[in-house]
Amino acid sequence: MPNLDAATLSHFTESLFNAAGVPAADSKVVAANLVGANARGHDSHGVMRVPQYIEFLEKGEYQNGVELKVERQTPAVLVCDGQWGLGQVQAHRLLDLIIPKAKDLGLAAGAARHCGHIGRIGEYAERAAADGLVLIASVNNNGGGQRVAPPGGTEGRLGTNPLCVGIPTADGPVVLDFGTCVAAEGKVRVYYINGKKPVPDGWLIDHEGKPTNDSASLYEAPHGTILPMGGSQTYKGFGLALVLDMLTGGLTGGRSPYPGAPPAKGNNVLFLLLDPALFAGYDEMISEVTALAHYVRDTPLAPGVEAILLPGDPERITLAKRTAEGIPIEAAHWERLIALATKLGVKVPLV
Repeated sequence: MPNLDAATLSHFTESLFNAAGVPAADSKVVAANLVGANARGHDSHGVMRVPQYIEFLEKGEYQNGVELKVERQTPAVLVCDGQWGLGQVQAHRLLDLIIPKAKDLGLAAGAARHCGHIGRIGEYAERAAADGLVLIASVNNNGGGQRVAPPGGTEGRLGTNPLCVGIPTADGPVVLDFGTCVAAEGKVRVYYINGKKPVPDGWLIDHEGKPTNDSASLYEAPHGTILPMGGSQTYKGFGLALVLDMLTGGLTGGRSPYPGAPPAKGNNVLFLLLDPALFAGYDEMISEVTALAHYVRDTPLAPGVEAILLPGDPERITLAKRTAEGIPIEAAHWERLIALATKLGVKVPLV
């Protein structure tokens, strides 16, 4: 398994996008998001996505160098068309435009349809928190990627629609970022790419609604689906996925799942920003949420448990470890990157 430092992997990733015709500034934004995901342990949203993105560019399904087209705005609301530009680029542009609105009014919402895959959403929450803001965010797949069946169903109807909430504290942000199903589709894809390895129990059902560990069932006919989160109460995860799909599809002007939808290629994006300074006050909120975080961390520990972790802690721990030791890349993913580099004439770093 290759192991690379973040700087080397970032340079290699940028070079691949540059060779595919992506402007240098955009390549840097996308590479930072993908490598940042790897560095924090979210390999499903890391550089394994590079061949997928470049294939979309080559097919003309993603567009190079397009602007984030503003279609409608008020002092607090912005609605845009991403024009199928690279998702990370368009999502950061959306934040660029709504952060000043939130600071003026205390809250602002941004909606953008037809964006490429925007990657790890926690990155945008971390950026907002660094600016003293709260971010609540979600995306859907513009009608595609129907990987999740409703409770009792045997066919997918919804996407793996994530919910992300970022809250600044004195000790670093709390960043809640999870899909509303048992596992992100990208995590299943990791198992599939790596030799169709079996997934853990409780992730998938097959086309008959029976439990399966076969990662191929999600990608090869007859198709199975991912279970909503919630264990014996999957209606909770399904309910979250449903309302998030309604909001991200309905408010952006994009699509929610529908019969005959094409395969997923990108996202509709919904960001809501809150500025604590114009609510009870920034210092007041930071004092209260930091005290709560400390109180929760001070919970007596069960046997064998070393520490209470809050949302965002696992990513910080993994980031520190991989910064010191390097980022491991699964062999199957690395082989695909080497093949892509050979095709594009990009030098492969030594590992």
